[in-house]
Amino acid sequence: MKNENLIKSPMNYTGGKYKLLKQILPLFPENIEGRFIDLFCGGLDISINVNSCKKILSNDINTKIIEVYTIMKDYETEELISYIEKQIEKYGLTIENTEGYNKFRDDYNNAEKKNPLDLFILICYSFNHQIRFNRYGKFNMPFGKDRSYFNESLKKNLIKFHNIIKQENIVFTNFDFTFLKPEKLSENDFVYCDPPYLITCATYNEQDGWNEELEKKLYELLDQLNERNIKFALSNVLYNKGKENKILKEWSKKYNVHHLDKTYSNCSYHAIDKNKTSTDEVLVTNY
Repeated sequence: MKNENLIKSPMNYTGGKYKLLKQILPLFPENIEGRFIDLFCGGLDISINVNSCKKILSNDINTKIIEVYTIMKDYETEELISYIEKQIEKYGLTIENTEGYNKFRDDYNNAEKKNPLDLFILICYSFNHQIRFNRYGKFNMPFGKDRSYFNESLKKNLIKFHNIIKQENIVFTNFDFTFLKPEKLSENDFVYCDPPYLITCATYNEQDGWNEELEKKLYELLDQLNERNIKFALSNVLYNKGKENKILKEWSKKYNVHHLDKTYSNCSYHAIDKNKTSTDEVLVTNY
């Protein structure tokens, strides 16, 4: 796969893979004759940069994020930018206006019928452009004062991003990964998984999120794909800040494990667990 002209998603999703694209994409099959299934699509960094397949299915259990992508797909680019800029003007959103941000966030949370584009705008101005909801489904990220706003760089990324997701070959779905049925896939399909990481601290591990049971269910699903000669690739971490994912370490022994250089360089992965600040990010493949 070619690595020129990579597109950066305007969604700063936790665990986003943009910085690792040049390492991950060459490890994918050269030609995906069937569907590319991005089972945990998140910020779409992978989906929007895979260009060797006829159809892309981008799925995530986060309903609100899928709603953002789906409604964006219905807009023309000029209409999308116009709506965003009008909302920014309406609430006086700037890099310093905390009051305007809080007012906008309250109006979004209290609206009976929410426009998913408003969530995208909130993310643009939230702390580190992060996404987080409380147990009541309310967006609760604080304002990213002096740091986060809809700047020209973000606008350019959004336009490129939008041009890609407008294409007919990208379909957005919103189901739990356990609903994927290997028997309904063909050997020409390719499944990519970037699930929540069991040994990292992130918002998706809060409020009874990802756990060992789900981790094992995912590996069982991937084993079923392998039995049907369906290619897959899994992003994950074996070690993170002194922690070890023992479930992943044992399961991955039967497949190919590619160690990616993310937070360290020129370092043997055997020594990663000795370095309390290192992360051993891997891509596990069955081909």
